[in-house]
Amino acid sequence: MALTAKNFAYDVLVNPRHTKWIAPLLILGDALLCALVIWKISYTEIDWTTYMQQISLYKSGERNYPLIKGSTGPLVYPAAHVYIYTLLYHLTDEGRDILLGQALFAALYLVTLIVVVACYRQTGAPPYLFPLLALSKRLHSIFVLRMFNDGVAAFAMWVAIYLCLKRRWTAGIAVWSFGVAVKMTLVLLVPAIAITTLLSLGLARSVSLGAMAILIQVLLAVPFLQTNATGYFSRAFELSRQFMFKWTVNWRFVGEETFLSREFSLGLLVLHMSLLAIFLASWVKPSGTNMLGFLQNTLQGRQPTVQLSKSFTMTVMLSSLAIGLLCARSLHYQFFAYLAWATPFLLWRAGLHPVLIYALWALQEWAWNVYPSTNASSAVVVLTLAAQVFGVLFAGPGRVEKNRGSTRSKTPVR
Repeated sequence: MALTAKNFAYDVLVNPRHTKWIAPLLILGDALLCALVIWKISYTEIDWTTYMQQISLYKSGERNYPLIKGSTGPLVYPAAHVYIYTLLYHLTDEGRDILLGQALFAALYLVTLIVVVACYRQTGAPPYLFPLLALSKRLHSIFVLRMFNDGVAAFAMWVAIYLCLKRRWTAGIAVWSFGVAVKMTLVLLVPAIAITTLLSLGLARSVSLGAMAILIQVLLAVPFLQTNATGYFSRAFELSRQFMFKWTVNWRFVGEETFLSREFSLGLLVLHMSLLAIFLASWVKPSGTNMLGFLQNTLQGRQPTVQLSKSFTMTVMLSSLAIGLLCARSLHYQFFAYLAWATPFLLWRAGLHPVLIYALWALQEWAWNVYPSTNASSAVVVLTLAAQVFGVLFAGPGRVEKNRGSTRSKTPVR
């Protein structure tokens, strides 16, 4: 009897078929947790008032992006951010109804969690990962205590991933582009989107989807482009932004002088490009050729399309995100909205033992909850990100996909 109970418990932990009843319980439990957080923990004012001040200027007719400012600084997010917070401005009595705002963000958190759980289920992830999706203190804080726009962008990211897993590429890329127009952090998924669409759809379709994504950005920005196009792009996609050492979560341990140096910035850029090149060589393995052969065949229209597994597609998407976060010069606390739900999956795909997965998750959670960050916490942030990136690299997503037997079409893309 004891052995049977033990076997059942083990089956519940590792058999994906149990997620169909574990998932609803997880979401219900997290809904109660969100309510408890709102009830017991005081709201934290950081950017909400500034968002509302900026929207007030937009509502008054201001369309010159550099002139839209709030008490903590200028508007530095793309146009979709403005539209989302304009809606919230109306729903929350111009931002004064904080409790309603928190309730709306709790709902956003739960809907995002539902999509994340659906993605995990699509990829056959084991049930023992699921508790980690609902236990993050920092993640709850980002959504329901601070109401950052990163929650909205993270929702768009996961919906886009889910649609791509379902091979609804047009809808997926459209939602992803909308997410980029909320916060440009989602640009980190570009390499993954490029390679998965090229593998799955071929060159012509991939280019058309890329053009659609750009068109969405333009259409969303039209009211601001008509007034001051240069001002819009310089603010909404500010690539030359100077990072402040005192707010960094990740690279504090290198010291302020190194952190602010041009050499450090260039070094991280080189590392980012190098890691992407290494991963791309692995990502193209389902095509049956190497990177050079894949590029040549794709450009010449001779590369057969590949039906990628859902697990492989999600691994590529989240690996691209993790590489970008690892090589970012400065991460702020709200960036955890993108990483938190990706970590359990990446550690699982790295082939780590469940105990080690839980240990690394706990270390990462601790590090992101240390405020202000310290040398120790920032080092842990970098090391846990590195564990995810290099763990997946050494596990070889391309080899896994090949071994599982992807299906290639017999008709070359014309």
